[in-house]
Amino acid sequence: GKWGWDQYDVIDKHTQSGLDLAERYIKFVKERSEIEQTYAKLLRNLTKKYLKRGHKDEQDCKYSNYASFQDILAELNDYAGQRELIAENMIESICNNLSKYLQELKQERKNHLSDARKAQQSLDSSLKHLESTKKRFAKEWAEAEKTVQQVERLENDPNSTKLDVEKAKHVANARTRAAEECRNDYAAELQKYNKEQNCYYYVEIPQIFNKLQDLDENRIRKMAEGYCKFSDIEKNVLPIISRCLEGITAAGTKIDEKQDSLLFIEQNKSGFERPADVEFEDYTQGIKVSNSDTILNQPKLRPKLRLFRKHKVSNVHSRFHLDLLPVAVLPLGIGRRPPSPLQLWLYLTFRTLKDFSHLPPEQRKKKLQAKIDDISKDLQKEQDQSDALEKMKDVYVKNSQLGDPARLEPQICQTNQKIGHLKGELAKYETWLSEAVGGEESSNNTNNNSHSLEMTSDPSQNIYTDFDEFDDIEMPVGQCTALYTFEGNNEGTISIMEGELLTVMEKDKGDGWMRVLRASGEEGYIPSSYVKINA
Repeated sequence: GKWGWDQYDVIDKHTQSGLDLAERYIKFVKERSEIEQTYAKLLRNLTKKYLKRGHKDEQDCKYSNYASFQDILAELNDYAGQRELIAENMIESICNNLSKYLQELKQERKNHLSDARKAQQSLDSSLKHLESTKKRFAKEWAEAEKTVQQVERLENDPNSTKLDVEKAKHVANARTRAAEECRNDYAAELQKYNKEQNCYYYVEIPQIFNKLQDLDENRIRKMAEGYCKFSDIEKNVLPIISRCLEGITAAGTKIDEKQDSLLFIEQNKSGFERPADVEFEDYTQGIKVSNSDTILNQPKLRPKLRLFRKHKVSNVHSRFHLDLLPVAVLPLGIGRRPPSPLQLWLYLTFRTLKDFSHLPPEQRKKKLQAKIDDISKDLQKEQDQSDALEKMKDVYVKNSQLGDPARLEPQICQTNQKIGHLKGELAKYETWLSEAVGGEESSNNTNNNSHSLEMTSDPSQNIYTDFDEFDDIEMPVGQCTALYTFEGNNEGTISIMEGELLTVMEKDKGDGWMRVLRASGEEGYIPSSYVKINA
């Protein structure tokens, strides 16, 4: 059915109410979007608060129950992203689109109502003109009747002259003709008005109201689409949200408590032997156990790394207690005098930090192996880089138009230096790993005393006679890079490789030789002209 032709005011209010509803819905969706955005922000802040950071946290995440919690936080962060997506799509697909459509709808409604008012005003104007023409006709007809009556009175009056009668008839005829013209004008205006009125009520107003009806129905249809989108937008992300929730469930189900225990054992086992039984000392027999027996029969204890403590000493030979130092950090050599405190501190600090000798055997092996793996990766990377540079150099040599091979020399030299340094580091750590593996096998031969040194029974013998290496501990005086390969075949010399990074222990004193230390720990003399001192 069609809207009533005579319901202008009702239609005006009804269509305005529909526009108001659309604006209320837009505001409702905006507030819903703000709730989603706030919810997502709170979730992101929550996950950020509980995410692990730092080295210790990374170590913990090796366990499945720790790692699963991190997975849950990651899934929840993705879940928060989907809530943000819901808010963004609601603003774009509902609020923005519906607001734009609503502006067009308001303008269209305004135009239709304006056309209806104009049509009404035009019809009212025609009606006024018709009324004016009708009044004029009535007035002229009344005047004409008066003149006719005047003629009749003169004709009946014996005192009237014939001239008076003729004059009155002439006026009456003029008035009658004027009244007839007004009558014809009124009839024409009446016919015109009726035509306009029929057009207004049967054509113009129905058309305008039909357009307003279509406009309102389109608005309702648009509102229905907006209502559905309110649900569909969330439905579209439900598969991803479901995957996030499934990921959280999977994080819980993949936890393996047995594997976590094994990993904890593997990471923390020391490799030390369990303490042996304590020997029974039979004091009733008057037997006193000798110092050597006590040392040999001491239970196995896990050595503790305590680099230095101040102790009151009675002589130079007891300046440092050897039982405070793990065996692995003490160098073995031929010595003549005890090390100074500074020499011992430098040596211990350097060795324990680099060879991990302060760690239990199993942990030390793991650290050394991990270091070897890292150095091997870096070495392979540098070797690949070197091969690529050499190939590029060959291409430039064969075709100089592609590039100048001399420009690659600094880069090639630098790469070779890195390779030499990494090879030295690799050899050094492989040696330490070999010592760690061998040391573990021979630890049982120390008769359950892994933190004591075997000493002779002669108290006058210098306990530092096996540590000559301390006499030669010096502060490095600089670094240099090998320009050429040198084969150190003579006694006191060492071999070096081109590009190798060396530590200068003693500068050239004018004889053309200098003493250097390789990364592998090998020390000796080389020709001074074979290296370049680094700034």
